Amino acid sequence: MTRYLVTGGAGFIGSHVVETLLNRGKRVRVLDNFFTGKRENLEAVRGDVELIEGDVRDGGLCREAIGGIDAVIHLAALHEVVRSVECPLETHEVNVTGTLNLLAAAREAGIQKFVFASSSAVYGENPVIPRSEHMLPSPTASPYAVSKLAGEHYCQMFWSLYGLDTVCLRFFNVYGPRQDAASTYAAVIPKFISLLLAESAPTIYGDGEQSRDFTFIADCVSAVLAACEVPGLSGMVLNVGTGYRTTVNELCALLQKILHTDRSPTYAPPQPGDLPHDQADIEQAQRFLTYRPQYDLLRGLHETIRHMRLAQVLAKSRV
Repeated sequence: MTRYLVTGGAGFIGSHVVETLLNRGKRVRVLDNFFTGKRENLEAVRGDVELIEGDVRDGGLCREAIGGIDAVIHLAALHEVVRSVECPLETHEVNVTGTLNLLAAAREAGIQKFVFASSSAVYGENPVIPRSEHMLPSPTASPYAVSKLAGEHYCQMFWSLYGLDTVCLRFFNVYGPRQDAASTYAAVIPKFISLLLAESAPTIYGDGEQSRDFTFIADCVSAVLAACEVPGLSGMVLNVGTGYRTTVNELCALLQKILHTDRSPTYAPPQPGDLPHDQADIEQAQRFLTYRPQYDLLRGLHETIRHMRLAQVLAKSRV
């Protein structure tokens, strides 16, 4: 039986990866410092999870966490673009040094597979849409983007120099149940849903014509697990998105329609590091991962809203 280490396993994406692995009968160990991850995310999954509470910046702890493991899914990161602009050193320490610590520990332990969560942010302000893995990255908009590209380069170097089997996945705006709507840096979809459910007006930064490739969490997880299981991907970088893009104004209008509310958004100046457009070319993922997104935006939003409403009911029942 394959034994997995999922770093950041108590986070939004991580907890869904953990849940799916457990449902497939795998053994799972989680390394998380609960800076952004939540214990309730792990409590929501069914199955036995081995938990190590700690930080990927601790090299000794990384070696301990990888002991007895077959495959690593590295999701732990400071992922907020705006926060990275405010805290570039901390972003580097977690996202770059933390990744290097894990790669070194994985090499020492003879890990079979190392899957690294990168980001579409590495493409930067390149005006070419959709984004293809063949494009030259331009991560000048934020320290977060730089840190993710550095992580990719380290993964590829550990493959070419040491033979560690690594795969990098560039996620495009993943959303879905368990995504934090309360954080200062919360992603746009859970924040908009939370505000509209409360009959409050959402805030759109910029003119709202910036567009994103919104990817539902279940599709993201399917790509992560395929990257763990499919042979012949060593050293590769693959986009994980839908291949479609939606403007923030269109997203807000769609949510208003679904939630039957006419609360109009307010507008504020653009946030630092925010890119104008993002859309994945997923031909490579389709070819090498047999990746086929199952959720269009409408279906994904309905599923997200259903879970957020249920979470609100459960929260009220505990009061």
